[in-house]
Parts: sequence; C-alpha cells; structure tokens
Amino acid sequence: MIVMNKKLIISGVGCCLVDRLYNNISFNGKCFHPFLSRQRGDGGLTPGQLIFKEEFEVFTGKSFQTILDKVTGGRLPDKINIGGPCIVALIHTAQMLGIDNCTVRFYGNRGNDDEGKYLLSKLKNTPVNIDNYKLLDKNTPSTIVLSDPGYNNDGERIFINSIGVAWDYTPEDISDDFFSSDILVFGGTALVPRIHDNLTKLLRKAKKRGCITVVNTVFDFRNEKANPHQKWPLGESDDSYGYIDLLLVDLEEALRLSKTTDIDKAIHFFRKNKVGALIITNGSNNIRVYSDGSFFGFLDECELPVSEAVSEQLKKDYSGDTTGCGDNFVGGVIASLSSQLQIGVDKPDLKEACIWGIVSGGFCCFYMGGAYFEEFSGEKRKMIEPYYNRYKKQINA
Repeated sequence: MIVMNKKLIISGVGCCLVDRLYNNISFNGKCFHPFLSRQRGDGGLTPGQLIFKEEFEVFTGKSFQTILDKVTGGRLPDKINIGGPCIVALIHTAQMLGIDNCTVRFYGNRGNDDEGKYLLSKLKNTPVNIDNYKLLDKNTPSTIVLSDPGYNNDGERIFINSIGVAWDYTPEDISDDFFSSDILVFGGTALVPRIHDNLTKLLRKAKKRGCITVVNTVFDFRNEKANPHQKWPLGESDDSYGYIDLLLVDLEEALRLSKTTDIDKAIHFFRKNKVGALIITNGSNNIRVYSDGSFFGFLDECELPVSEAVSEQLKKDYSGDTTGCGDNFVGGVIASLSSQLQIGVDKPDLKEACIWGIVSGGFCCFYMGGAYFEEFSGEKRKMIEPYYNRYKKQINA
C-alpha cells in the first residue's frame, strides 16, 4: 500500500470533447422514428447508446446537420459544455479533493479549431492540470447529446460523436511521467481507439510501476459496428482485467464486454478474469458492487440504491438532465478512494467510495452537462455533503 504523507497524483487518459446538449427531445416522436436503429451496430439511433456521426450519415443517407435540424426543430443547443468520460470524472475528483490534497492531470489531445480553443479556455477554470493536453492541427472531438427526460420514466440520452483528433492519440503520446502517478484513470478509452486497443500493455506497465488502476468504460460503438454479435475487447486480450484494481461499467457495457445476457453472468465473467473490484451502474436502479479484497477491503456482492434525497429534490425542481451522471459517479468514487488513501487507510472501503459516487452522480442531475464550474474552491463538495449525510442515514435506517 502506498504511504500517503504527500500530495496525491491522479492522472487520467481519455477523451476531452465539446458536448452540445439538446434537452426535451422526444425519442418517441414521429419525426424521430425514421432515424432509430433497426439492428445492432447499423449506425441508427438507440436510447442510451453512442454512435459515430459518419456512420449515422451512412445509415440515413443524409447530412447530419439536416437530420439534427429536423429532430431539434432547428434550435440552438440548450447548453454547451466540456464532455468526455475521463475529463469530466477528473474535474469532479479535483473539485471534491481540492488542490492542496492532490494534483489531478489529464492526458489527451485537442484540435486547432474554435472547439479546441473553447475547451482550453474552460479547462483553465477547473482544478485539473492540462500541461499534457496536446494540440494537433485537426478537428477537436465533439458530441451531440439528445436528452429525453421522460423516456421510460427515468430519462435517457443519445450520443452522436465526432471522434476527430482522438483517432490520432497513441500510447507513444503518453509521457513516462504518467506512470509516476499514484492513481491512473483510463476513462472511456473506446473514444480514443489507439489507447483502447493497447490497454492491456498500458495497464500492465501501470501495475509494474506500482500504480493503482481505475478503468471506466463507455459504449464502444466502433467494436459494436465491427462485430455486433461478438464480445467487446478491452485492450489486446482479457488479460487487461487482471491489471484493473477498480472497473466501473454500466449494465449495457458489462453485458457487451462479457458477452453475457444478465448481470449475474457478467459479474461471474469479471470475477473469473480477476478484476480487483467492480461497480455496475444501471441508471436509476440499484448499483451492483463487489471487491475481492486484493486492493479494497473485501466486499461480498451487494446492491446499493440511488439517493432518495436526490430523487425527492428532482421531483420538486428538475432543471438539468442526466448527462454526465455516470462520469461524476466515477469522479466521486475516485475522490473517496483518494481521501481514504490520504489518511493512511490500508484497505480502502469500496462501499464508502460508492456512496460518494452515488450522491455525486445524483447531484449532476441538478444542472445541464457533466462539468460544473465552481465559484470558489470547495463549493461543489459543500453542496453535495448534505446529500451524502442523508444517504448514510437512508442505508443505515
């Protein structure tokens, strides 16, 4: 176990992109129906999933902008924000911990365009170190997020991604100091294909260097398109799983990565492949979690519910959407893990980390987009703490 009498270094690699969010889009609307997927991997729209813009244009035979204007009524986005499963989680982690306790670093790239300049300007207003955020003379990644708050009662989103310069980011672009971190986060690497395809090698190197490894996933449309009925790969082989201290997936991703048909079989797959600890989220349903005791303290398979306090507040005053909830969940878990290490806990408590993840993901519903921009350091943690305290009472009642 790392002795934490110094500032923690948390580094993450993945995609940072521009999110353009359109709220209150009915997925059951008549104008929406022609663009829905008919079979897996065909490039059509599916609630809860991500597709690439280019594949969607092939599926429809029309320009993306034409279709976007049709389904949105030609209106402007309700919100433009920083997006990406890695960067949003890191921003939340840094905000929850504060710069006195940790250095949070992002490794990735951006394009030399207006979107890249937007991201750079916004990231400078966060506590994340972006010295390793490389500039290339190509297009910055972006995503159109369509949100239907009433879909299946719980709300859902559809993501149309333009991968841009993320295609060009390779393991060789990651400087060696990345592996001098205490915690390494590989966040949604399916949106950075050449990192994703080399994940086994990168995770192996991380463990050899003594790093704690966290992997959070995203819908892998590239492999879904290539082999819609095959198991999604995570790196070069299933050996990747044995190098992961904590794996965070949603239910859909868990089933695709394991090529199973239910959550229990998926958990068996991850346990068999020696994942140290696992968290499976499922929207507003209970999360499933376990730890084999190799890094976190042992935790037998169990379920944890969503926050009742968050749900009650949403019924009173719903003003945001669910975009970024999963990423903030991840950030809350990492922040709790880091805090526990900081005070010298020998075996971190995974259940405690999940509690911070649950209230962090829930709080994200109160605003649009994944990234929250603080007025002062510690603002976000101060607002989330009452939900943490109420959640502790909820599960201990």
